[in-house]
Amino acid sequence: MLILNTLAPVFLLIAVGAGLQRGGLVSAGFLKEANRVTYWLGLPALLFSQLAGSVQQAVGGAALMLTVMLGATALVIVAGYGVAGLMKVPGAAAGTFVQGGFRGNLAFVGLPVLFSLPDAPLPGGMSARTAAVITVAPMMVFYNIGGVVVLLLSQHRLGWAMVKPFLKQLATTPPLLATLAGIGWAVMGWTLPPAVDKALFALGEMALPLGLLGVGGALVTVKLGAAWRTPLASALVKTVLSPLLGWAVGRGLGLGAVELKMVLILMACPTAIISYTMALELKGDEALASGAIALSVLASLVSLAVIVGWM
Repeated sequence: MLILNTLAPVFLLIAVGAGLQRGGLVSAGFLKEANRVTYWLGLPALLFSQLAGSVQQAVGGAALMLTVMLGATALVIVAGYGVAGLMKVPGAAAGTFVQGGFRGNLAFVGLPVLFSLPDAPLPGGMSARTAAVITVAPMMVFYNIGGVVVLLLSQHRLGWAMVKPFLKQLATTPPLLATLAGIGWAVMGWTLPPAVDKALFALGEMALPLGLLGVGGALVTVKLGAAWRTPLASALVKTVLSPLLGWAVGRGLGLGAVELKMVLILMACPTAIISYTMALELKGDEALASGAIALSVLASLVSLAVIVGWM
């Protein structure tokens, strides 16, 4: 029942989003625009309110979780290049393959799954949800930068020409700005006015379900094509190899059982929808990007069920 109660609400909302888009009940651009509102407004409100309301200096308690996520993700990137080489993925598509293997949908799948679990206090007094937010926000920034790196490296050599895209990603990443603002607010010991607190809470509550509807709507437009082996390999790197490496790094660094479970859930999330957009903008492989997203959603259902039910 734990598996069903935790995962069913998340994947049912994805299915509802797909049904809305497929059935024509919403316009082709509605869920896409709703996703932009969620990314630029709802998700930052959630991150800021969660962090600003945690007046204790709790960031240090999630530092090990973040370290494990960063270390394991770096290993996934290396492994992704290895798998791409074994499968003889063309150079121009290698970046798309690797991005699909490491860039997880933490905001619109990972957080909803974690928020479906009991919000138990972790050692040191921090709540599990606050730890999740503190871990997810910097990882999204890392994903943005890493995605640009691997996509550009598949076409160009590392050089000064890549500095501008990096800086642009940092300056235009709402989760990063909201995270820094929320941590700063908490460190100063300030409290939010009740009206503002309620407004941010309402926006944050909107972010996760609306984001899941957007994921479902985006999946309807995915074109898998006949060449499914390479997208499937990228999806399996994301949903199978990624959590396995997360488990190894977490155990090696002495991460607690509850925190390790949270990290594995995040590592097993399907490929982020935005990876498709990034692949298009940076001249990656469109079919490979969309196929990896679709297949990773299916594969992640199994991986997440194993993690939630057996740990």
